[in-house]
Amino acid sequence: MTITIYSDKFFMKEALKEARKAFEKDEVPVGAVVVCDKTIIARAHNLTETLNDVTAHAEMQAFTAAANYLGGKYLNDCTLYVSLEPCLMCAGAAYWTQIGKIVYAASDEKRGFSLLHARVLHPATKIKNGLLSDESAQLLREFFEKRREN
Repeated sequence: MTITIYSDKFFMKEALKEARKAFEKDEVPVGAVVVCDKTIIARAHNLTETLNDVTAHAEMQAFTAAANYLGGKYLNDCTLYVSLEPCLMCAGAAYWTQIGKIVYAASDEKRGFSLLHARVLHPATKIKNGLLSDESAQLLREFFEKRREN
């Protein structure tokens, strides 16, 4: 008998699976899942190259899929798990969704929303960071090293 423990770590591993899908498509390896009531309701990864769309970040794709699944634009009872700290655009979208919680792995020291030192997320949104950050950072390093070789 297999028992699945639904924890932040479990769901972050699912986001990292999405990041690996992006890596395989030669997209910046960022993956996201949205969870509601311990159920993944949306899975996404970066598609900016595939769709030729600078807004096709994993978080944006996940927000759209989750809103469609729920039949409403607010995600206040949901958690976003994402392998890289959201950028300002994605943090702004998170604000409008009123997402209940964001858990991210690696910090983005160049474009992460926390660089602003301003509250860009909804006041009710909880944040947790650093979960499986080494795994996420390693995948990003591999991607950019591979890109520099070509």
